[in-house]
Amino acid sequence: MENSIKTVNVSLLSNEFFEVLGNKTQTLSFSETGEQLAYFNVRIKNATGIGKVRVNASSGAEKASDDVELDVRNPNPVINNIQQVTLAPGQQWTATATAIGIPAQSSGMLEISSIPAINLQKRLNYLIQYPHGCLEQTVSALFPQLVLKQLTDMDERQQADAERNIKTGIARLQNFQRADGGFNYWPGAPEADDWASSYTGHFLLEAQSNGYYISEIMLSTWKNFQKGKANSWLPATTNFYGGDLSQAYRLYTLALAKAPEMGAMNRLKEFKYLSPEAKWRLAAAYQLAGQGNIALDLTSGTPTNFGQRINPGFTFGSALRDEAMVLETLTLMGNRKKAADVLSSVAGRLSQDDWYSTQTTAYSLIAIAKYCGKNPSGAKIIANTTINGAAATINANNYMKRLPVNLAKGSAPVVIKNNGSNILYIRLSTQGQPLTGDTLQYANSPLLGMTVNYISQNGEPVNFKQLQQGTDFIAKVAVKNTGKKGTYYEMALSQVFASGWEILNARMMEGEGAFKSSPLEYQDTRDDRVHSYFDIKQNETLTFYVQLNAAYPGRYFLPATQCQAMYDATVTAAGRGGWVEVMRP
Repeated sequence: MENSIKTVNVSLLSNEFFEVLGNKTQTLSFSETGEQLAYFNVRIKNATGIGKVRVNASSGAEKASDDVELDVRNPNPVINNIQQVTLAPGQQWTATATAIGIPAQSSGMLEISSIPAINLQKRLNYLIQYPHGCLEQTVSALFPQLVLKQLTDMDERQQADAERNIKTGIARLQNFQRADGGFNYWPGAPEADDWASSYTGHFLLEAQSNGYYISEIMLSTWKNFQKGKANSWLPATTNFYGGDLSQAYRLYTLALAKAPEMGAMNRLKEFKYLSPEAKWRLAAAYQLAGQGNIALDLTSGTPTNFGQRINPGFTFGSALRDEAMVLETLTLMGNRKKAADVLSSVAGRLSQDDWYSTQTTAYSLIAIAKYCGKNPSGAKIIANTTINGAAATINANNYMKRLPVNLAKGSAPVVIKNNGSNILYIRLSTQGQPLTGDTLQYANSPLLGMTVNYISQNGEPVNFKQLQQGTDFIAKVAVKNTGKKGTYYEMALSQVFASGWEILNARMMEGEGAFKSSPLEYQDTRDDRVHSYFDIKQNETLTFYVQLNAAYPGRYFLPATQCQAMYDATVTAAGRGGWVEVMRP
């Protein structure tokens, strides 16, 4: 700065995402060369997007400016509201869809189905927007989009979105593949995951058959990995933990790849303790290998539904996931009557508002879509709808019809009348993010304990609700397995911090010390959040530390810290969110 400059006028301009409170211009006086700070009070409006701020400084003929872009995000999770009804022939239903959070960014969907409504929009949103990105969850977000057109009509935009997502996802899967052809559950893991390797290969084969380009090297190395695992598998190793089902699925994928390992299939078939779930999947492998008679023998008298597991095990499974795999096998075998019964069961459970894991949700949608693609609907959808005053007539042979509902005005009236001769299942769903500061209810389970504290570098408690700018402090989270359900696998701890705080080092103090975090399977650190993944033994307590700095003066919302078992909704814990303040020195 020139010595001649004594007075500087500083002004602040912003786009529609910010509101400047008070004066937009300040005057700074200088008696000598140096620097000063000018503080402006700015409030974020109820909108998300790219906020832009321009700072102008002038003194006489001297002028300078600087443009800054700030990503305005809502830290709250996306939630869904569902209204549902069953319409007999001739019945009419009137409802109102109400936006969640910011109306322009809330969406709605009217689903009309001739089979029990499967909560399709909510289930798809859950898979696509799931915040954790392991291999299984990545594939689960992609796989249903690959087969969705067999279940419902898709307009050009929906098809383009699905195609883009699938192509991007296929490229991302290469980051999980190992040199031996297997796939890691997390990038850089020490060994391949058996089930996830089969699941990924299954998706890649289906994608290739649907016209997507898959690297031949990617598939051939995976196939060799699967063959090696199939031929070296021993029943006595992990069969009582889903090992026989994992082997059956591996053999199914090889048969799907037109490379069946008949010797390994025959050995598994003779296994004395072969589970019903494994029998169904092995039957699918025999069917693909042209041995339909063996498939029939294997499944004769074998149950099609299963008791709930104590835990998901190494196949990430559930009773519903396994039932969906039965539906897929029956469809493959051409047993439409029995498949229709299983379809009703799977669809009926999806229609409820119950939580299901990514694996269960995805496989259920895959199996239903495959059934619908192979078995044209006998029941038609004949209805009149009026959405936001716009009338439409539907006359379709599909199992399902989806109509978007625009919520830009905050709400939308919806009317539907069943003009057909069969029952219609109706679901009106809305999706959005509650505004920052809205109260969110989180379930806490007695199966998991969690405490969240904020401490100084010396381990003393700090008042995290009011911190002076420049303060270094630590987020300390202790997670306890209360010992009621054995070891919990694939746990996820999600910490989203106030935007006025900065993460200094998520993997704090890697060496020995008082604040060394417990061992982790994987950790994903982003600008404002840390996701930590781990297993926790019975009665074990694990502690995790994240070093933070109170960087920017202002008042900010601190979202709740959450911890959960990704494949078991009964194991969950959450703290409370709230407002925090960073004060000027």
